[in-house]
Amino acid sequence: MFTYIIIAITVLVSWRSFNDQRLLARLILWPPAVQRNRQYDRLLTYGFVHADWTHLLFNMITFWSFGSAVERVFSAWITPLGFVLFYLSAIVVSILPTFIKHQRDPNYRSLGASGGVSAVLFAAILFDPWTKLIIFPIPVPIPAFLFAVLYVGYSIWMDRRGGGNVNHSAHLWGAAYGVLFTVLLQPAILGHFSRSLSG
Repeated sequence: MFTYIIIAITVLVSWRSFNDQRLLARLILWPPAVQRNRQYDRLLTYGFVHADWTHLLFNMITFWSFGSAVERVFSAWITPLGFVLFYLSAIVVSILPTFIKHQRDPNYRSLGASGGVSAVLFAAILFDPWTKLIIFPIPVPIPAFLFAVLYVGYSIWMDRRGGGNVNHSAHLWGAAYGVLFTVLLQPAILGHFSRSLSG
């Protein structure tokens, strides 16, 4: 249920911000506003606004595809509220390295739920590494663990390369947080992942 509530809130806030530049300017991560004006809420609210409908739909479809499965498991471990806190904390944690790097850069801005979505996706991969993912433009489904390897490798390469409008650092830190949080919560998941992978 909370997966759908998060999606609904994100879609609503993003849709509103598409037509309200003042709202977008207040919610987006703009490091100087956090640094100078102590608007620490931006470390979270940036995850509820998106650049356009394509950006929003890609993130929310991915979150919808894996969020319910992760919510079911996490709800059994730490209650449904724990799942919500996991997602929200992933949004914050995934952006911290970016914020530290750009905290005095008035020209830098970041937005989108990708860090939180990456955390959920990589938690789901620990549960079932062989689940099949359809990744455009690859014409056939690929195993989730293979996607994880390609995703991390691509994100590292693009982050080091720099340029573009995608925050690959947030993707990487979100993925790492999703794995670390899940393993610390239930260390036996590593054995399950290894057995599933080898089996």
